[in-house]
Amino acid sequence: MHDSTRKTPAWKRHLLAVALGTGLGFAGAAGAADHPTEKVSTTGLAVNDDTVKVGILHSITGTMAISETGSVEAEKLAIEQINAMGGVLGRKIEVIQEDGASDWPTFAEKSRKLLTQDKVAAVFGCWTSASRKAVLPVFEKENGLLYYPTFYEGLEQSKNVIYTGQEATQQNLAGLDWIAKEKDAKTYYLVGSDYIWPRTSNKIARKHIENVLGGEVIGEEYYPLGNTNFGSLINKIRLKKPDVVYASIVGGSNVAWWKQLKAAGITPERQTIVTISVTEDEVLGIGGENIAGYYSSMKYFQSLENDNNQAFVKAFKARWGEDSVIGDVTQAAYLGPWLWKAAVEKAGSFDVDAVAAASADIELETAPEGYVKVHENHHLWSKLRMGQWKADGQAEVVYESELIEPNPFPEGYQ
Repeated sequence: MHDSTRKTPAWKRHLLAVALGTGLGFAGAAGAADHPTEKVSTTGLAVNDDTVKVGILHSITGTMAISETGSVEAEKLAIEQINAMGGVLGRKIEVIQEDGASDWPTFAEKSRKLLTQDKVAAVFGCWTSASRKAVLPVFEKENGLLYYPTFYEGLEQSKNVIYTGQEATQQNLAGLDWIAKEKDAKTYYLVGSDYIWPRTSNKIARKHIENVLGGEVIGEEYYPLGNTNFGSLINKIRLKKPDVVYASIVGGSNVAWWKQLKAAGITPERQTIVTISVTEDEVLGIGGENIAGYYSSMKYFQSLENDNNQAFVKAFKARWGEDSVIGDVTQAAYLGPWLWKAAVEKAGSFDVDAVAAASADIELETAPEGYVKVHENHHLWSKLRMGQWKADGQAEVVYESELIEPNPFPEGYQ
């Protein structure tokens, strides 16, 4: 008797079991025969009777690779699971991957290539707001569809983007409310990498601290991407003694920042620090011992105890190794292909206009973070969670909000 499972790697068999077991698939999806190519792709996309091509566009080199590698892994995992279930409208997904190389013009160039040469039906990609801002005009001009996974500053909405991370009202404002109450905080020092997301996030944070919380910002500084010398900043923090340091330092700079804090004798007992940019992916490089006791404001942590997440973590580690970790953006990246699949099948078409129109009100009850729903503004309803880091590189969730409606254009913060 022929045993076909002997030729299938264990991780691939596990993918199918997990995909079916988690319920992330959508019932009633018909095969390709029920959806002729000439009807489901009328705009020249790379779709045939058997396959549909999509793009993955992240930095796998440069200073942002420490943050973006997990997104690539999550997107590939989701696509492999979807393919194991039969694909989308009966078509297997083929991936064309490009490297943004931590360089914003490169992101724009590669996005143009994916849309105009490869004719991909969707792109899963970008991390920094600078890279998203670089590609946005390309997606809007060429009518492409981007699934963007990173928490970001808001103040943006596009038919051509589905934002699977949190915007500022969901992450920044809810997190500041909690830390102000928890620590009776009055004074804040804002620090970040020098590009649009940290600067805009801190602009929003400052207005909230001053106008809503009645606090005071006693310092605000920015450092170039890739910066590794934070000695003078640490000295200023030690001198000014803020109740809270609010940090949005990104990428490889995080390793130097947190290690230098510890070397300078700054400890969680002496200084409260809240970061809106450190996930498990960065902690893997930072070292849990260097960040233990500090807080991250996120919607997802690998340690979440629910059945959806446990199945996801198991599948991720089976695919990418037991030592791999899963951070907030990695989980949000995982949602992208599933939300796209759901919208395509709801629309009965791969055409971008049809998929974009079908995306509002798509729900995932089986997302690792819990229930999510696409708002008509193309952002997700989600919760805010505060995690306190432990030496083992995992976070203890010390606070969880109710589901927060996304509001990318909050009144009084623009």
